[in-house]
Amino acid sequence: MRPQLTEQINDLGENLIQHYSQLAWQAMLAEVNLTPKPGLVDKYNTGAHKDMALTDFHLSANAIAQYFPQFILAGAQYKHLAIEQVLPEIRSIGIACEKAMFRATQGVNTHKGSIFSLGLVLTVIGRQLALRQKISPMAISRLVAEMCQGINDELKRPTDNLTAGQRLYQQYGLTGARGEAESGYHLVINHSLPYYLQQLAIGKIQDIALIDTLILLMKINDDTNIANRGGMQGLVWTKQQATLLLQSGINHPSDLVKVQIFDQQCIERNLSPGGSADLLILTWFFARLPYSNMNT
Repeated sequence: MRPQLTEQINDLGENLIQHYSQLAWQAMLAEVNLTPKPGLVDKYNTGAHKDMALTDFHLSANAIAQYFPQFILAGAQYKHLAIEQVLPEIRSIGIACEKAMFRATQGVNTHKGSIFSLGLVLTVIGRQLALRQKISPMAISRLVAEMCQGINDELKRPTDNLTAGQRLYQQYGLTGARGEAESGYHLVINHSLPYYLQQLAIGKIQDIALIDTLILLMKINDDTNIANRGGMQGLVWTKQQATLLLQSGINHPSDLVKVQIFDQQCIERNLSPGGSADLLILTWFFARLPYSNMNT
């Protein structure tokens, strides 16, 4: 082991590195095992996906989790760099993590969005631990936003071979995962996290509260996964259905029948809210930080 790496581990504390890495892994599993989920892979079906199954997500989560400590250690290593300069330093970890995912799933993209979002969050946590700063959702949000300033510029560049993200930005103005990162995950901080905590506070069952929060995200998120599959028409329809479902209420296990109907409708339309699923993972993760008070 390199002396510098050993020093970082000793400085942060191996238990803390393991704690936050495991929390991120648990967040991925909490999302994929959640059932039912409209248009997404769960224990009942593969949603709108014909190329992946529940097992792929479990294999993927296990492979990706091996890289979580590296993000935390990188955050500590570059603690004295200006936060705006940190992102290029962790790209190689993200690329290696992505390759591990594809090896585990035999080429299926299960968690690319989560590698990006959790990688950013864990890097910031590593930085905060090294600088002895208090870790909270709001503090992480601010630092992620600063680290990702200008990241949307990649979507604006003219090119002959547009990526799906570039096409959706240039066609509809949707910024997707990059936009959420540049905002410091404002949909999570300002909407899904306080909503999820509120549902738990009023006594909802864990899974019911999480499914309810997913539907909220589907209502408010300009999900590029949905727009890529169904255009703006599909995105508008999804938001409308999610709004109606929230109005009717998801309070008890008996209400899950309504979610299953929504699931079948999404499958028939080939719509999958993968972007909202990524934000749900962050919501679950943030809700379990030591300081989940929204004012800290």
